[in-house]
Amino acid sequence: MEKQERIAKIIAAAGICSRRDAERLIGEGRVSVNGKKLDTPAFLARFKDDIRVDGKPIAKPEQPRLFLYHKPAGLVTTHRDEKDRDTIFQKLPKGMPRVVSVGRLDLNSEGLLLLTTSGTISRYLELPKTGWKRRYRVRVHGAVDDARLKKLEKGLTIEGVRYAPMTINLDMKRDGGNSWLTITLQEGKNREIRRIMEFVGLKVSRLIRISYGVFELGDLPKGAVKEIPFKQLKNSLPAEVLV
Repeated sequence: MEKQERIAKIIAAAGICSRRDAERLIGEGRVSVNGKKLDTPAFLARFKDDIRVDGKPIAKPEQPRLFLYHKPAGLVTTHRDEKDRDTIFQKLPKGMPRVVSVGRLDLNSEGLLLLTTSGTISRYLELPKTGWKRRYRVRVHGAVDDARLKKLEKGLTIEGVRYAPMTINLDMKRDGGNSWLTITLQEGKNREIRRIMEFVGLKVSRLIRISYGVFELGDLPKGAVKEIPFKQLKNSLPAEVLV
């Protein structure tokens, strides 16, 4: 007999949205299973059940896909922007399937952004407890205090927000000018690097994500997309997130 799964996981696996958004849809009464409108995300179902969102049957889950995308600066990581700014989804190559982003890069940040057809994969990769580290090349302007940067590796609290320990390597130092750092994080809170650098008197003038866990930006051109072969996904991710 086919294993039962939480309904939000099935909706995410079908590429409709993330699990979190699926739970919201259920709370709004927009999801039904075999003709019954749901009122709880704890409901268990099978992929073969008649599952509908807004009255439309969801597609049976296909093999999940993961893409590397070289995000240029100047784009927001959202499907719709209230300020009518250009989004990454408007700039993706034609023929791309519907995808969700794994986390975000802010407007002025660039580099590696993971895109996936699976809300389950997106959620797994975003969770700090899974241990997927993000690595960035960061150009900063100002006087670099090596000893103070070293203290940041223990983590710190800024205006009540706790930032976890990080790794900082000084790649090139120019007193009073532009210096380059390589910074590795495991959480990646909103604008984390910019806020931490500002805290030590440095202004970030360029921020490039170069890796996310085992996935590397490499020489992927700006605006380009590269799909990760499913065989590599199976070697990199646990089986339970690939359903």
